[in-house]
Amino acid sequence: MAPLRALLPFTVALAAVTPAAAADPSFDKAGVAFVAKYCVSCHGAAKPKADLSLHAATTDAAVLKDRKVWQSAADAVRGGDMPPKGKPQPTAAESEAFVQLVGGLFDRADRLAKPDPGRVTMRRLNRAEYNNTVRDLCYVDFTPADDFPADDVGHGFDNIGDVLSLPPVLMERYLAAAEGVMDRAVVVVPPKPVTRWHAAEHTEPAAANVPLRNKWRVVSGKPGAPGVESGPINVPCQGPADGEYAFRTRVYAETAGARPVKVALLAACDAAAPGVATDAEADALSGAGVKGLRPFKVLRIVEVKGRTEKAAESFEVALPAGLGVRRVAVALVKPAAGEPPATLFVRNLEFDGPLGYRPASHRKLLACDGSKPKAAQTREVLARFASRAFRRPATADEVGRLAKLAEAAVAKGGSWEAGVQLAMTAVLVSPKFLFRVELDDRPAGPDARPLDDFQLASRLSYFLWSSMPDDELTALAAKKQLTPNLEAQVKRMLADPKANALVDNFVMQWLQLGRLNLVQPDGTKFKAFDDQLRKSMRRETELFFGAVIKEDRSVLDVLDAPFTFVDERLARHYGLADTAGNKLYEKATRTKGKPIPRGGEFVRVDVSGTDRGGVLTQASVLTVTSNPTRTSPVKRGKWVLEQLLGTPPPPPPPDVPELEKDGKARTGSLRKRMEQHRANVACANCHAKMDPLGFGLENFDAVGAYRQKDDDVPIDPSGELPGGLKFSGPAGLKVILKGKKDLFARCLAEKMLTYATGRGLDTYDKRAVDKITQQLAANDFRFSSLVVGIDTSDPFRLRRGKD
Repeated sequence: MAPLRALLPFTVALAAVTPAAAADPSFDKAGVAFVAKYCVSCHGAAKPKADLSLHAATTDAAVLKDRKVWQSAADAVRGGDMPPKGKPQPTAAESEAFVQLVGGLFDRADRLAKPDPGRVTMRRLNRAEYNNTVRDLCYVDFTPADDFPADDVGHGFDNIGDVLSLPPVLMERYLAAAEGVMDRAVVVVPPKPVTRWHAAEHTEPAAANVPLRNKWRVVSGKPGAPGVESGPINVPCQGPADGEYAFRTRVYAETAGARPVKVALLAACDAAAPGVATDAEADALSGAGVKGLRPFKVLRIVEVKGRTEKAAESFEVALPAGLGVRRVAVALVKPAAGEPPATLFVRNLEFDGPLGYRPASHRKLLACDGSKPKAAQTREVLARFASRAFRRPATADEVGRLAKLAEAAVAKGGSWEAGVQLAMTAVLVSPKFLFRVELDDRPAGPDARPLDDFQLASRLSYFLWSSMPDDELTALAAKKQLTPNLEAQVKRMLADPKANALVDNFVMQWLQLGRLNLVQPDGTKFKAFDDQLRKSMRRETELFFGAVIKEDRSVLDVLDAPFTFVDERLARHYGLADTAGNKLYEKATRTKGKPIPRGGEFVRVDVSGTDRGGVLTQASVLTVTSNPTRTSPVKRGKWVLEQLLGTPPPPPPPDVPELEKDGKARTGSLRKRMEQHRANVACANCHAKMDPLGFGLENFDAVGAYRQKDDDVPIDPSGELPGGLKFSGPAGLKVILKGKKDLFARCLAEKMLTYATGRGLDTYDKRAVDKITQQLAANDFRFSSLVVGIDTSDPFRLRRGKD
């Protein structure tokens, strides 16, 4: 398919076309005359150069038939690449008129054509989507796809249906992963409870000399006694926070009073747990450490009647699930008025558990109406699971087959849990789970028609979350209310933490930052670079885009933003903090009085008025667009053209070596050597577009640190683009790029639409991209406007049958 970016050169030209010219372009006069005058001498009938003949196209229909060819021809004319030097050259007015003519012809054809949303190949879940879907479907913190083979990449992304193949080794991994996931999610045989017995001398609060009597810990009820003597004594409770436990202790007491000594058995727990002790209940307990133990729940208050070691008593209490127990403790209750303080002797604190433990995933997956017959419970559980896994309601036939599989396992002697687990494992290796299937009742129908709401929910969730739809999306789809509520759902989903997947899976691939894990700058030249700095570089970009998404900022912040995120290591690398790490340089960020932190904590910093700001000045991008030993203006310029402006240069001629491999002697600064290199006529045209962009970033070295000199040679960061557009340094370059905001917005829209639909764009997608970019500009380039524009576009919402 032809890349949509081939149309970009017409964007500016078409804006200047008069309504009459745009409405009725005709190629048979002015177009044919232009080609005859400037093109057929090289691209005629006899031995056409590059095997490209243009002489036969004399009508609109002929041009539209070979649209890709004429797109390239108009692109070459507008860029000044054609006609080549030494051949008759058209005037600027003639070139502009030809570009307008061809562009207007294509624009009219697009407007009159029937809407074509294209076709998306049924595609399997890629590794990120598989991990996230398993997490949300089975409620397990497990990433089995990390061991899968790497996904193939198409059109810059790893979620493109045409390249997501299914090799045999991957099918084997799917089988193993399904078993591993369900072993964690559904526990057929609960683990035996573990007994943890803590002797008195090993309880807390600890001290050099814990008060003991014959291995019994002494707890004083005397007012004002220090914490080590007054308690409450406690030990940590280790194990799943949602498990049930049994807590035991053995104690006796001494008192001069006549009444029994009261002792409280406590559980330090989550503040949200039911029955957390009130202030009055806490004040009723003795011990200097009561306040520090809160929040806690009083499990039981017992009366200790034993007064000697031989008469010691054992007490036990249950710890129910859901408390989030952190510690178990024993405390003396303050004596009644007029009663003397007591002394408590504790031999041990002991707890068993978890008891018959089933994880939260087990309880959620197997939840059902226990009053129903077992067969009905099986179908209830499997229908819910299969519907969520298939991203649509499971049919009665599908549920019936799964239920038979579960019942067969039970008939062979397995438990009900084992049977359901087996059926769920089968679901995880079903093509209906592994592939994003969009069933169609008219697979050969050529007309465009809407997806059903379940299919739309799936597209939406995998676009923004790289995961399955949640309950709210599914509920709206079931009521056929998702389409009218689409914009509200987009904003809700972007505010959800799962939207970080858009940064991890779209942004990092769009910016080609996956290579950051592989680059290895020369250690002798860039001694500051190490794996920790590499991680900080990546994290800066992640946090930056996370802020753009969550704060619904303008996408133009990508080109230049007044803020970024740094930790101590990155701040030093950027020159934002002095060697003490606690004082900002005069020209550094204005953090409203907040110093750069120590260690790995990231803070948001103001970089307005500095050379930093936007992705172009982030070390992650600057590092992946450099060579191991030096910067590369060519790579950086090419990256800007491809990833930010969507106007990639053609590949270099096969007979021209790279700068490092060029056998000719090159002397002087890098700029001088580059100028000598592009003296080759075959290189000059493309390098004239790329090199100035790269030279504008030369103040940043190969790992993104700022510099004024390169090997004692002063850096010249100025540049001049085709058309005589001049600038100097990163700040000047960013001004130039912001002046091309419409081109950047179009590039971003194309990249994101490709990612969202899982296919490459074609010429019939131009109308949708035009509408998305217009809506984006009309809404101050807000990020949510871009996403809403994509989600409401024809390629995203509609489908058609085979070509």
